Amino acid sequence: MDFTEIYKQSGNLASFSPGAHFILNVVENTLIVRRTDTLQIARTWTITAPSNTASILSNSKSTPSSLGVSPEGWISHAGWSCDSEYLLAASAKKGIVEVFKLREENWNARIEAGVEGLLKAEWAPDGRHVLCFSQWGLRVTIWSLVTGNATYIQFPIHPDRGYAFRSDSRYFVLAERHRSKDAIGVYDATDSYKLVRHFPVPTSNLSSLALSPTGNHIAIWEGILEYKLHILSLAGDVQGSFSPKPNPGFGVRNAAWHPTGMFLAVAGWDDKIYILDGLTWSAAATLELSSKIPVGATLWREPSNWLESTQGRGFLSYERLQGPQTISLQRTDPTKPNPKSGAVQLEWNKTGTLLLVRFGLLRHLFPSTEPDMMTVENCPTVVHLYDFPASSDPFVPRLRCIFQHSKPVLHAQWNPVRKGSLALCSGSGSIYTWSDEWIGENGVEEDMAECIGVPANSRWICYFSAFSIIDCFIAKFETRSIKWAPDGKGLVLLDKEVFCCAFEVEDGTES
Repeated sequence: MDFTEIYKQSGNLASFSPGAHFILNVVENTLIVRRTDTLQIARTWTITAPSNTASILSNSKSTPSSLGVSPEGWISHAGWSCDSEYLLAASAKKGIVEVFKLREENWNARIEAGVEGLLKAEWAPDGRHVLCFSQWGLRVTIWSLVTGNATYIQFPIHPDRGYAFRSDSRYFVLAERHRSKDAIGVYDATDSYKLVRHFPVPTSNLSSLALSPTGNHIAIWEGILEYKLHILSLAGDVQGSFSPKPNPGFGVRNAAWHPTGMFLAVAGWDDKIYILDGLTWSAAATLELSSKIPVGATLWREPSNWLESTQGRGFLSYERLQGPQTISLQRTDPTKPNPKSGAVQLEWNKTGTLLLVRFGLLRHLFPSTEPDMMTVENCPTVVHLYDFPASSDPFVPRLRCIFQHSKPVLHAQWNPVRKGSLALCSGSGSIYTWSDEWIGENGVEEDMAECIGVPANSRWICYFSAFSIIDCFIAKFETRSIKWAPDGKGLVLLDKEVFCCAFEVEDGTES
């Protein structure tokens, strides 16, 4: 891999454009767009101060940063439209959203939240509507860039996980609470978000929802106190319900649809994963966390002190251990509050042949003005990969391999294009990759796992205005989060206040 220089960022806001030709990043109240091929700055915009009315409504006191900008005015949300034509930047604490056009630097649109405030803002899949979630769960407002009109939907339950768009972007599904009862609203995104269906659901405290890739079914589940999951159609009919026996005592923690919609992986707080089939909605298989690694599975172990021996500039294969092995688990007491167990991440690869399960570290990322909060789970240094058979083979999922690291894994993500490519990070000066596309000496594809040092040493980085230095800082790079490029050929590596990019070196291409 080739690595770029490191650049300043804030709020962990850095991402490739949908076409992978540009990279967006945020520095406090400034939005920066760089070209992917040269990393040169192509555009910059600054979020302007809110109006007098918005300033009065925010009514907050703050301390200016090193650039003279109050953290209250920093950008908290940013993103690309689906066609890379527009960019969104929002300051939740100031209650403002600004939209910019990549090809016209002087064009912009501005949204100011009213007294209801602003919790988050993001793009709708069509790239011409902006979703703004207010504080206190009052409403979600959908603004149109084409007409300038707004559509208001009242009482969304969860602004972070209680909504979804169908894969064809036709319908917007929203979990709502009216008169203390849970409900689902289905809205037509192609017709000004007009209400199509609105129906009650059989939950008393809806925790989250997941829309199937086919768009035919909605999975909803109760809160932490009850392990019960329901499958509904878009018309509101209950297709099935699932509750394991005996009752584990706590509710559903995560659920992830298979890319074909034929299966649903469900994980609670009891270190078990249930694979539900799409016909009976019962458990077709159960995967359970164990300290013993069965025969046939591979243990990939990170070499000890490899960063020191390579000085962070090389790459080294994992230690590959086969045969019966064991890993250490931190068993938790389920009778105590705030249990530290269960799967924190379930993620299928592109084709649904592999399921990534991470029972590790639960990490909450906040803007750089606030400290990171991390919750240590029962095996934070370990990542599991399960193999799922083809449709023509008997349905017997098996543990394929385990990755064991010296530090807790913070992030793991599948390549969006290649079915057998995975990247991980653990807050050290490195990244970790796994691939089943490696060509061995006999010309046959085989698995390969590597530890790759990020060659970004501690250094001074300075930013200049027209006449003077406006900011300097020392950067020691530690990879805390990763984001793939949409074409699967590059990665954004994020530290707390800086980022860099990594690109695969293709055969016949000079570095």
